[in-house]
Amino acid sequence: MSVVHTLRSWFHRIGAGAVGGILLLLASITAMIWANSSAGDSYAALWSTPFTIGVGDWALSKALILWINDGLMAIFFLLVGLEIKREVSSGALSSARKAALPVFAAAGGVIFPALIFVGFNLGGEGIGGWAIPAATDIAFALGILAMLGKRVPIEVKVFLTAVAVVDDLVAVLIIALFYSGELATGALVGAAVAFLVALGLNRAKVPYPLPYTIVGVVLWFMVLKSGIHATIAGVLLAMTIPSKGVVSHGDFERAGRELFGFEEREDEDELAPYTRVDEMRHLCNRTEPLLLRMEHALQPWVMFAIMPIFAFANAGVVVSGGIETATTPVALGVMLGLMLGKPVGITLFAWLASKAGVAELPPEMSWAQLHGAAWLGGIGFTMSLFVTSLAFASDELATQAKLGLLAGSFVAGIIGALILVRASSRR
Repeated sequence: MSVVHTLRSWFHRIGAGAVGGILLLLASITAMIWANSSAGDSYAALWSTPFTIGVGDWALSKALILWINDGLMAIFFLLVGLEIKREVSSGALSSARKAALPVFAAAGGVIFPALIFVGFNLGGEGIGGWAIPAATDIAFALGILAMLGKRVPIEVKVFLTAVAVVDDLVAVLIIALFYSGELATGALVGAAVAFLVALGLNRAKVPYPLPYTIVGVVLWFMVLKSGIHATIAGVLLAMTIPSKGVVSHGDFERAGRELFGFEEREDEDELAPYTRVDEMRHLCNRTEPLLLRMEHALQPWVMFAIMPIFAFANAGVVVSGGIETATTPVALGVMLGLMLGKPVGITLFAWLASKAGVAELPPEMSWAQLHGAAWLGGIGFTMSLFVTSLAFASDELATQAKLGLLAGSFVAGIIGALILVRASSRR
């Protein structure tokens, strides 16, 4: 019990974000060691193992790596979609004034890395990977911020989260537009019908997750067969999840006072305590938006299971060729896109937006702290690995991109943390 208590105390002390980042790091290191060991062939063989769900004509068979990249990552994208919708409806992107700074910063953080990559690969076989350094890995970035603790103001976390949310939205659009295959009309119609059914559940104010889950599985299958990448189904489903509760906060307070005896109630003597709890649970479920409940339920699964599994399956880069592999146009484009494109693009566009008067820096955050956060934006792990798997069918090009990704993310994270520590201590 003492070990469990120690682990639990450590978990609460460093925060869930830091634990998630540590798990991602451990999964990646384990994958690298296994892939480059004498048993490396078994690593590749594991993820190419066929896995079938269903029976007969209703069976779906894919390699294990595809179940992870197409299936589990659809749940990751569902969470991304929920976060985007929450930020737009009531968070850092809910008004033009709030959204201006992170939106402009994110635009710079997408454009500059892509331009650097294109500069290295224009006319080459690796040009299809231009979007790899454009995305920010919020799990690693927020994990580093969690480790820095109170030395970094909450405004830095809000800014970086908003930038990552906009980054993710752009990444979703890029995947849908540039990394999807030939379209199948029948499956597209089926996906549209499933999406409309989910919208109907929203309009009917259905406050329970099960109906959306059932429709979501159908939507995922139809999108998978349509030629659009299956993970887009997660974002589409997220857009249909209700962001408002069925019961207003005023009605919740009145019902709560009556339920627990603060106001007279005729059946007070007959109401058993467990029935009160049941009624209160039902009342809470109808008051708290389903979007928030699903987001909170999915976060630990995505952070502590899906993302580490994805990293374990995709980060096993076989390092061969030495310095030649690390200095190819693809590797340099990804590495410098993350190390230079991200911090320069985010900082420059945020500064230009401020000078133009369309955005303003929060008074609690300095430009040095924003620049440190911009370096953390150069950690492009999960989404960049995912785009790599879509961009390159060639194992050689994928390996080069992953090497650049790992090196660029590592350097960007270290420099960002050092800048934030120094800037915060000065402030």
